[in-house]
Parts: sequence; C-alpha cells; structure tokens
Amino acid sequence: MQDQFGRRIEYLRISVTDRCNFRCQYCMPLEGLPWLPKQEILRYEEITEIVRQLAPLGLRRLRITGGEPTIRPQLATLISQLRAIPGIEDIALSTNGVKLPELAPALAAAGLDRVNISADSLRPERVVQIARRNLDFDLVRAARAAQDAGIGPIKINVVVMRGINDDEIADFAALTRENPWHVRFIELMPVGELRELTWEHVVPTDEVLSRVRVLGDIVPDDGPARGNGPAVYYRFPGAAGTVGVITPMTHTYCERCNRVRLTADGRLRTCLFGDHEVLLRDALRNGEPLAPLFVQALAEKPKEHELLQMRVGGLRALSQVGG
Repeated sequence: MQDQFGRRIEYLRISVTDRCNFRCQYCMPLEGLPWLPKQEILRYEEITEIVRQLAPLGLRRLRITGGEPTIRPQLATLISQLRAIPGIEDIALSTNGVKLPELAPALAAAGLDRVNISADSLRPERVVQIARRNLDFDLVRAARAAQDAGIGPIKINVVVMRGINDDEIADFAALTRENPWHVRFIELMPVGELRELTWEHVVPTDEVLSRVRVLGDIVPDDGPARGNGPAVYYRFPGAAGTVGVITPMTHTYCERCNRVRLTADGRLRTCLFGDHEVLLRDALRNGEPLAPLFVQALAEKPKEHELLQMRVGGLRALSQVGG
C-alpha cells in the first residue's frame, strides 16, 4: 500500500452523500449543486465490499464524510458493517454536528471511534450567517453528546476567515482548558466556484497561534489527539484538551500524505485538489476485482496538490469530496 513516491497509504475517506443541510460559505454554493442521481451513489453494501477488498492490501483507517453524512438514513448500519471487516482499526466521522445529539448513542454502539465536528462560530447568529441555514446548531451540546456516548477523541474543526470569524480564535481555544476536546484551526482554502472568499480572507497559522497565546503559553503536544491527519497540536499547561493547526496554504504537507478518497458515486480520488480519479463503482457492479484498480491508482497518485496555483482538479466545491 505505497504510492509511487513511497508514501504509505492506509487511510480512506468515504463520502456517503454529496448533499448537506448547511451551505457554508467556503464549502458549497448557496444554491447548492446538481445532486448525484440516486442510482449512481454507492449503496452501503457496495461501500462495505470496497473496503473488504482493500483491507487485505493494508487499508486500516476510515473516515465517513459527505456532504453531511448524518443526513443519509441509517448511517449506523454502514458503520457496523465496516466495523466487522478484519483489519479495520479505526472508524471516524466528519460532521457539522447538527444531528449528533440525536445520533451519537447509535453511532457509538455501531462501532464509531472518533468524531470531527465542523464549527466556525460559537455565536448563534454568526453560525447562521456562515452556514446560511438556521438549524439551531449548538457546538457545546453536540460535542457533549458525543462525549457522553463514549466517542473520542472529539475534534472541532474551525475554518478561520479574516473579517468573518477570526475574532473568535481565543474563544475556541479557551474551550480546551476545561473540556477534553481538540480544537483545530484550519487555513481557508479558496476552491472552485467559492471565490468570494480569497487570499485576503486567509489567516496564516502563525497569526492564529499568536492570537491563541493571548490566553497564555502553549507547549507542543503529541498526545492522544494525534491521529491520521496533518494537524500539529499544542496545549495550555494543565488543559484538558489541545489546540491544533492545519496549514494547507502556508505549509503544505503533501510529502506526508497517507490518504485517498472514495466519492459518493464510487470514484477513488487520489488527491483532494487533483484531477486523478479511478472509477471503482462500475467494476464493482460488474463483479471485477478492485485490487488492480487500487494499485493502479496509487501508482498514479500525484506528488503534491496544486491548490496554491488555484488548480483544483475540476472541483466546484469541497462538499463534493468531503474535504
């Protein structure tokens, strides 16, 4: 399970839907997108079979994404099917958290290990402004529901946008002092048709950390929050949680890439911002083995993304591939 550059690939992000109940400014156009036809979307049994065929090659870690994965019915059924596959060690979920208070117990019982909650404001009126939907989202309630269900670690992803939510950096960081949560600040990635958010809205990580340090000293941390991704973590001394940073714009981490993505319609995408895809769905439905296609995909995985050159491989929005 190595690509042509010797990177070990053991992590698959699985998009189960291209739809979402939010319309976040950096992720999806306000009017939405042309949705995938139902017959093109992989059934849960098909997703499970893809993972079952890839696990013997070294696939170990999974993340369920969307769109917003919790709007697809009976998500716990998929998680329980994936949990039963030999070799799969870790199953995570990326969600906007709206349905976590309702779904967390069932997801935990099905075998979900960890969760990432996307939350770009702690202020109700600003959540509505950024998400462009009013669904009464409460981050603290969502995170505590996951915590009470035994899901962990709990990571909170904040896309920092200058002039929109960057004045809340310290407020988010303060959550980690009393709660065993891991707040990660992500540099904005202007993508596809979402160009009203530009380089002018990007807040570099060094600036983010300087605003966090207004609350007090932070020290590097390499504890349990360290997972499958590229985040670098810090901790206030004695704090229950950590502060992380993810830097796709100012400090790329392509040389450490360990992942590929499965889109909702069954395409194996080897780089989030590349244009290289291998269609697995038709081979699967025709009863053909998937291992040769997977080996081919890894042999063609690009060395690095071209996001900084604003080439994003035909992506119209991040919601199409689950980020």
